[in-house]
Amino acid sequence: MDEEFVVETWHYVLAKHAKAMCALERELGERHGLGPSEFEVLDRIVHHDRKLRIQELCEEVHLSQSALSRVVARLEKSGFVTRGTCDSDRRGVFVCITDEGRARYTEALPTQRAVLAGVFTDVPEVPAVTA
Repeated sequence: MDEEFVVETWHYVLAKHAKAMCALERELGERHGLGPSEFEVLDRIVHHDRKLRIQELCEEVHLSQSALSRVVARLEKSGFVTRGTCDSDRRGVFVCITDEGRARYTEALPTQRAVLAGVFTDVPEVPAVTA
């Protein structure tokens, strides 16, 4: 694989990520009082449609366990999620979305999707990889 292609692709991914995160931070924050990570946690719980262990969320939202714990604490303080321990393993912590959290997620979903569509509508064709 061409090294220049790989580096240019990496720079492209970083630029799109930064653009998306800045826009999500602004729009979700101003319109719905959520940060991108908070929305992502709600999105993952809704997607799975069940309570999730902190470890499962960590793998999906790409945050460290301590960063995720802070996000979950903010969501819990806002009444959007609840935390509970696993009956069979007291070390396991589960996160459940509340009705209020589901309502906020439903309100914020079109905003998040519109921001992502705006960021990625100008995605050029990815050049074919040359050997």
